Amino acid sequence: MKLYYSPGACSLSPHIALREAGLAFEPVLASTKSHKLQDGTDYYGINPLGYVPMLELDDGTRLREGPAIVQYIADLAPTKNLAPANGTMQRYRLQEWLTFIGTEIHKGFSPLFNPAMPEEAKEISKAKLKSRFEWLDGQLADKEYLMGEHFSVADGYLFTVTNWAKPTGVDLSGFANVNAWHARVGARPGVQEALKAEGLVK
Repeated sequence: MKLYYSPGACSLSPHIALREAGLAFEPVLASTKSHKLQDGTDYYGINPLGYVPMLELDDGTRLREGPAIVQYIADLAPTKNLAPANGTMQRYRLQEWLTFIGTEIHKGFSPLFNPAMPEEAKEISKAKLKSRFEWLDGQLADKEYLMGEHFSVADGYLFTVTNWAKPTGVDLSGFANVNAWHARVGARPGVQEALKAEGLVK
């Protein structure tokens, strides 16, 4: 398998999932600025949408979109308990979390990375994000992880996008449960491996 990624981008989520699952894969750096691979290959030829992540299977099949990719990875390593079994209510709960993270948190940060976005619009986005993190803080009040006692691919995704708070100026200092959860996830060996591989920590 190959994972096309860019350091610190949302592709960190499936990168974490692959490390947590203990699966063999080849990380392939795909610049989100130049849209070129390190050998000069045009990344648009691999993913016409131009963004990461993209998972390429050994038979050449390609899978786009982080929430789909992380569930595929989790299902390849069922004993790792990264996702509940398909068809169960708990699996739908996982999908509920992945959708919330994608639409309410991930996309909430998007305007903050856009240099053309007016400051007034950025402040509106920050306020909306903080309201979502306030709700999340309550959800994490009595849980180790989003789904309860066990780390899931939803935690890897939320960890990835929560990392964007500091560089974009979203103040999460008042959310004790979110911060404790973030530290817990960040200390996991699989997460540390992914962060080190992408050059995000020493």
